[in-house]
Amino acid sequence: MATTRPVMALLLVAVAVLAGAGAARGFYLPGVAPADFRKKDPLAVKVNQLSSIKTQLPYSYYSLPFCRPGTIVDSAENLGEVLRGDRIENSLYVFEMMEPKLCQIVCKVAPNQDEAKDLKEKIDDEYRINMILDNLPLVVPIKRLDQDVPTVYQQGVHVGVKGQYSGSKEEKHFIHNHFTFLVKYHKDANTDLARIVAFEVKPYSVKHEYDGDWKETATPLKTCDPHSRRLVVDSNSPQEVEANKEIVFTYDVNFEESPIKWASRWDTYLLMADDQIHWFSIVNSLMIVLFLSGMVAMIMLRTLYRDISKYNQLEDQEDAQEETGWKLVHGDVFRPPVNADLLCVYVGTGVQFFGMLLVTLLFAILGLLSPSNRGGLMTAMLLLWVFMGLFAGYSSSRLYKMFKGSEWKNITIKTALMFPGIVFAIFFVLNALIWGEKSSGAVPFTTMFALVLLWFGISVPLVFVGSYLGFKKPAMEDPVRTNKIPRAIPEQPWYMNPVVSVLIGGILPFGAVFIELFFILTSIWLHQFYYIFGFLFLVFVILILTCAEITIVLCYFQLCGEDYQWWWRSYLTAGSSALYLFLYATFYFFTKLEITKTVSGVLYFGYMLIASYAFFVLTGTIGFYACFWFTRLIYSSVKID
Repeated sequence: MATTRPVMALLLVAVAVLAGAGAARGFYLPGVAPADFRKKDPLAVKVNQLSSIKTQLPYSYYSLPFCRPGTIVDSAENLGEVLRGDRIENSLYVFEMMEPKLCQIVCKVAPNQDEAKDLKEKIDDEYRINMILDNLPLVVPIKRLDQDVPTVYQQGVHVGVKGQYSGSKEEKHFIHNHFTFLVKYHKDANTDLARIVAFEVKPYSVKHEYDGDWKETATPLKTCDPHSRRLVVDSNSPQEVEANKEIVFTYDVNFEESPIKWASRWDTYLLMADDQIHWFSIVNSLMIVLFLSGMVAMIMLRTLYRDISKYNQLEDQEDAQEETGWKLVHGDVFRPPVNADLLCVYVGTGVQFFGMLLVTLLFAILGLLSPSNRGGLMTAMLLLWVFMGLFAGYSSSRLYKMFKGSEWKNITIKTALMFPGIVFAIFFVLNALIWGEKSSGAVPFTTMFALVLLWFGISVPLVFVGSYLGFKKPAMEDPVRTNKIPRAIPEQPWYMNPVVSVLIGGILPFGAVFIELFFILTSIWLHQFYYIFGFLFLVFVILILTCAEITIVLCYFQLCGEDYQWWWRSYLTAGSSALYLFLYATFYFFTKLEITKTVSGVLYFGYMLIASYAFFVLTGTIGFYACFWFTRLIYSSVKID
C-alpha cells in the first residue's frame, strides 16, 4: 500500500499538468481536497508522532501513557510519510461541528514507575504532541510584542513543563493534561456548509479532583465543571508526574467563525518561526550573485574572442608555433583521464540527480507538493530518482564510448549501484541506530524492502535501457586529434595547484545557496514548513550559472597554463562546494541546534553527509558539462593544422 498510493498520486499529478490550467482548476491531490461539514457533524482528531528538536527522534503518540481508544487504527500512509517518521492514528478526541464542549473527560491513567520515568524524560527533551484535524496540524498561538507579527504559531503542544512550584527549590515535572481547543471555520454564505481553516490549542496542567467513585467520562469534576462556572483558565494547581498517581485528561473545544477561506488556511501555518524569512536579504544576495556572474561571463567572452582572433590571424605566420597558452595543448586536451570509468559513473549519477531536482521543483512551484500533501515531496523525489535512471545510463554510456570504452555493461552496473549503494549503506546504519532507540522514525523492514524493490526493480533496468541506447549511438568526435605521446605539463604557479584551485572554485556556488540553505536546514531540523519553492527554483538556476561559470573560468586559466588535465578538475571544482555545505552544516549544528544525545548528533551528521554527497554529485556534474562544452567550443573555433 505504501508504494501504490505514491505511484497513483504521481500519475494524477502528471495528468493534471498535461490537462492545462483550465482543467486543473478543479483538481485536488488525494487527501487534500476540501471537506464540507454541517452542524453537529463528527470531527475526528488524529494523533501523529511525538517530536522533539532536541533529539530529532520521533516516537509514537501511544508510546506514552496517554488515553487509548479500544482499537488503534493506523491511517493509510504514503512512502514519504513513513520515511519522515509520521505515524497517524485515531484518538479519543471527538468533536461535533459548531458544538462547543466544556470539561470533557477523556480518561484517567496512573503511570507506573517506568511510564512516569519515560514521561519525565520526554518533558526534559521538550517533546511535542502532534495532532491533525481535517489535515491541519495542531498549533499553539504564542503572543509576542512584535507589532508586525503579533502572534506566531508553534507546531505541536509540549507534553509538559519542568519547573518549581509551591515554594519548592526542587524542579518537578508537570504534564499538560487539559487542552482548550479552538476550531476556526469558514461558512458558506449560501448554504449551511462550513470548512475548517484553523486548529489551535492552549495547554494547561491541572490536578483534577472528583468526589465519589470514578464513572469514566460521566464523573463530575470539582476542578472543572461548566454548571458551576468553574473552568480551566490557568495552571495554578498543576498535575505533577509521579509513579502510580492518577492523571485525569480533559479538554474543552470552542468553535469560531473566521473570514479566512479554505484556500488560504495554510498561510498562517507558514509563519511559525520567530526568524521570518528575510525576503530582501535573499533578493539582495541573488542580485549580487547575478551581477558577479554577468561580470565573469563578460570578461570570459572578451578574452576568448581576442585569443581566438589572434590565433586565427597568426595561422600562416612562422611564429604561430611559439605562441603559449591553451592552443599549445590541443593535442592532449581530449586525452581520456585517469579513472575515466569512475568519472562516467559520477557524471551519469549527477544527471539523474539534476533531472530529479528539476522536475520536483517544477511540481512544487505548481503547488502540487505543498505542505498539505503530507509526505508528497519525499515520495515524488524518490519516484523521480527511480525514473531518471534512464538518463543516468544514457549519459554515462555516451561519455564512456567517447573515451573509447567497450565494456558498457560494467559501467552500467556501477552507475546503477555505486551512488545509491553508498547512500543506502549509510541510511541502513542510521536506521539501525533509530531502531535501537525504539523510535517510530525507524523505517520498517517492509518499507525498506519496497525501497530496494524500487531500486532493483525499476531504477536498475532503466539505467540499463538508457545505457544501451546511449552506447548504440555513434561516439562523439573530438574537434581536434589527440597526440600519441602526452605533452609534459610545465610547473604551475601556487594558485593553480589542483587543491588550491578546487577549493577556491567551490566558494562561489556555495555563496549562491547558503542563505537559502539556512531556511532549508531550519525547516528540516527545527520542524518548520518550507514553502518558498519559487525562490528555491531561482536559487537553483543561480547555482547552475555559478557552477558553470566558475568552472569555465578556472578551466580557461588551467589550459592557459598548458595543463590539459581538466576532466576531473572540472568536476571537483564545482563539486568542492559540497565541502563548504558540510562545514556550514557543522556550524549550524553548534550554533542553532540544542541536540544533546550522541545518537541524535550521529543522525544529524549522517544525514548531512548524505546531503553533501548528493550536492557534490549535482554541482560536480554541472561544472563538468560546462567545462566540456567550453573546451569543445574553443578548440573547434580555432584553425589547427
